[in-house]
Amino acid sequence: MLLPLLALALEVEWARFPELVTSPSATAALLLSLRTAAASTVACALLGVPMALVLARVRGRALRLVRALVLLPLVLPPVVGGIALLAAFGRQGLLGQHLELLGVRIAFSTAAVVLAQTFVALPFLVVSVEGALRTAGRRYADVAATLGAGPSTVLRRVTLPGVAPGLAAGAVLSFARALGEFGATLTFAGSREGVTRTLPSEIYLVRETDPGAAVALSFLLVLVALAVVAGVHGRVPGRSGGSTGTAGRGRVGP
Repeated sequence: MLLPLLALALEVEWARFPELVTSPSATAALLLSLRTAAASTVACALLGVPMALVLARVRGRALRLVRALVLLPLVLPPVVGGIALLAAFGRQGLLGQHLELLGVRIAFSTAAVVLAQTFVALPFLVVSVEGALRTAGRRYADVAATLGAGPSTVLRRVTLPGVAPGLAAGAVLSFARALGEFGATLTFAGSREGVTRTLPSEIYLVRETDPGAAVALSFLLVLVALAVVAGVHGRVPGRSGGSTGTAGRGRVGP
């Protein structure tokens, strides 16, 4: 784990490092990566929490297939995911051709970057939240319901606070995965500077003309990812059991 990172650090031309990582193209790519990764993390939370609730609470054989489909992006090559997104949302895609008639174009836009990142990062959040839900159980939610709390109140004041550590961990993993996404993004969104060229795409392009710059930008991406994971991990709430217990002891009203 550490040896490749150490080798990368030794390859960096430290005398040129500030110049290489602050070039206009590198700065634009980094800022775009951070913005799109943040947007895709929000999308993952909005889509992933309901998915995790269904997978954790509902019983049935059909859910095995649903779970397999949700986790499929984990094992698919990213370029396959990009081609699938292009087939769905491209100009001649299954849905894209109808959106095109309405003047909505998704492929090769910043929205396509967010969509590609969401596609590959969503399973990380679903797995984390589903695991937290199964660990927490339904005891406190059932007690809240017997005290007169409605489903939305139970979800907002009992279930979500109880799985906050799992949700935070899943959000961090999703953000980190989205930040490093390359294959699906390049296939579905292309590489337009300032629009769809994220930092991984910038690294791939400059590698052909300036290997030193590619190494410096790669190390920068490693530093950013480490800062995000370490910074957010230190602010994750306590264990699921403790959080659930606190939520269960609090006052719950309809």
